Amino acid sequence: MKDIYDIRSAVFKAMAHPTRLKILELLGQVDEICVCDIAEELEIDQPTISKHLSILKNVGLIGSRKEGLMVMYKLRAQCVNNFFHCVDNIIKTDLKAKVKHLNNL
Repeated sequence: MKDIYDIRSAVFKAMAHPTRLKILELLGQVDEICVCDIAEELEIDQPTISKHLSILKNVGLIGSRKEGLMVMYKLRAQCVNNFFHCVDNIIKTDLKAKVKHLNNL
């Protein structure tokens, strides 16, 4: 049986791709959306989006349901939005410190 660190690592590995981060951010802005609309919004072909969605679904970050011939996706882990906000704050703080350091040279 995997321990919590292996499971966390799998979640972070699933998130460790720019396209998957874009998908998660998009899903955080809507209740649910079909793969065709995700592909259109991100301007990426549907098979590629489907592959990324599968990876995110396998670690439990997103869920899906069938509606006729379409598959609708939604964010299961709403905490991802807070995580992105936290990471963005770290990036901003780090950039401000670097600018301040450069200005002092």
